[in-house]
Amino acid sequence: MADERDEKGHRLVVRNGYHQPRKVTTAAGVVEVKAPRVNDRRVDEETGERKRFSSAILPPWCRKSPKISEVLPLLYLHGLSRGDFVPALEQFLGSSAGLSPATVTRLTQQWRTDHQAFGERDLSGSDYVYVWADGIHLRIRLREANSCVLVLMGVRADGTKELIAMSDGYRESADSWGDRPRDCARRGMRGPVLAVGDGALGFWRALGEVFPEARDQRCWVHKIANTLDALPKSAQPGAKKGLQEIYHAEDRDHALLAVAAFEKTYGTKFPKAVKKINDDVDELLAFYDFPAEHWIHLRTTHPIESTFATVRLRTKVTKGAGSAAAALAMVFKLVESAQARWRAVNAPHLVVLVRAGARFERGHLVGRPDEDPVPTVA
Repeated sequence: MADERDEKGHRLVVRNGYHQPRKVTTAAGVVEVKAPRVNDRRVDEETGERKRFSSAILPPWCRKSPKISEVLPLLYLHGLSRGDFVPALEQFLGSSAGLSPATVTRLTQQWRTDHQAFGERDLSGSDYVYVWADGIHLRIRLREANSCVLVLMGVRADGTKELIAMSDGYRESADSWGDRPRDCARRGMRGPVLAVGDGALGFWRALGEVFPEARDQRCWVHKIANTLDALPKSAQPGAKKGLQEIYHAEDRDHALLAVAAFEKTYGTKFPKAVKKINDDVDELLAFYDFPAEHWIHLRTTHPIESTFATVRLRTKVTKGAGSAAAALAMVFKLVESAQARWRAVNAPHLVVLVRAGARFERGHLVGRPDEDPVPTVA
């Protein structure tokens, strides 16, 4: 603040003695700090009121370093019970101050506020080119016994993954899913190019109403599980290998040949199983029209499943998390803490070309919207 001066050249913000010493808990233990007093003579030009200097290093309310305040609720998220904080951390921090169950509870109450703000944020500045949708069943108390956590995750134009929306509802209910795309569109979200999810979700009807231009991609993991359920156990190993040959094919043409081979092998004895593939063949093979580097990401909802694997570990420890709002807030903070470690999709520079409408054949770029077609290599 040295450059803040009045018309006489006198500094407006100066030191004026010291506050009473106070103790601050840090990762290195409890440290006694004596902060200087500050005399602030600045005046806000808009309100006419005196400004008040506040240290960004040590705010007046601070009794624990920011890292400690962040670590305590995260330790609770990852399995440390409230009553175990004092015996586990007292020797490490040098004091039990600020480690009571009530303190941890007050910290976790902020999660609900964060989750509510997340659900109301503006999405007009976020462009999600790919979107995954899935309903995750967890051992937490939600509104109803059969409800689950409805999750929308997307890929931004720079290739990074991001949580879009999360709420509780029914996995196969069109009414529960209908509010998610509509709410996202109301907050400014642009329609995705491709949406990935299980065919049984109630999500697809709402997606078609709100973002009709978005293409559908069925999740192969869910489709294989549903198809094998229609087969006897003796036929399941061979059928699973035949289904894997479809989505591991070199391109769409080879995948269609694998579909025909699967129908030829199992169509006579098990028509219901073959029908599950034939009815959704266009949606199952949609990912072949996108960059080959993205195929591994687009043919399943694995990005959501892998993220919630760590969430399930914590919810098993809690054996329920009180109210539905508390449970959702806890799940949200777990996903938010994991989001920093999510890796971008392969070849992230191609995502913006997908949004621009570039054409891909056999996974390779063959034409941009503003250029002549790129000659294909035999």
